[in-house]
Amino acid sequence: MDARASFFLLLPFLVLLARGAGAVTLTFTNNCPYTVWPGTLTGGAGEQLSSTGFELATGATFSINDVPETWSSGRVWGRTGCTIDASGKFVCATADCGSGQVTCNGAGAIPPASLAEFTLKAPGSGENDIYDISLVDGFNLPLSATPQGSGSGCSKTSCAGNVNSVCPSELAVKGSDGSIVACKSACLALNQPQYCCTGAYNTSETCPPTKYSKIFKDQCPQAYSYAYDDKSSTFSCVGGASYLITFCP
Repeated sequence: MDARASFFLLLPFLVLLARGAGAVTLTFTNNCPYTVWPGTLTGGAGEQLSSTGFELATGATFSINDVPETWSSGRVWGRTGCTIDASGKFVCATADCGSGQVTCNGAGAIPPASLAEFTLKAPGSGENDIYDISLVDGFNLPLSATPQGSGSGCSKTSCAGNVNSVCPSELAVKGSDGSIVACKSACLALNQPQYCCTGAYNTSETCPPTKYSKIFKDQCPQAYSYAYDDKSSTFSCVGGASYLITFCP
């Protein structure tokens, strides 16, 4: 066998090594009484995962097995109320990514959206994975993130409460039947610096919790309720862990 043939035989394995050999798995489970369409996004200039969007029926489970060990600024979320519109585009009532398809293809969730966020580190790097549940972009459905595998001793973080049930009218997003389907962040709805932590409010000292962020925090104590909600909302785990994402935990 010549060198050229040997190279092409090895190429698939070299690609796997470059992607971290699929050492990390994201498993999605839907416990909601309705179908959810999860989306995934790799931040920055990183390569998108093999699946950037898919359908997940009630009780169903789906795994993405090729997540790089050093997945950076990764986000996952669940879209709801999705249909094909008159023009043939795939659209969702909440957390749509605007791609017009089931797959998001590098597009993020349009707020309001409940997010699970990840920055993963390779085993042996001396650094831990960092992960959180974020309601900074608002809330559309409950979700949790649970480390598994080599990081199984790490903590689960969850937003199991239903913010929609207590969402004030000025933040509420309503569906076609008049029910509240999502709850905007105060920043998105009111666009004022004290809610967005901008301008004179751009530090943790000058941007304390507000009456609106406290609504989110009361329902989901472990989740980010606004930009500077770090102390009770950031979690870490030994690098190399896999993660279970549960909708309606």
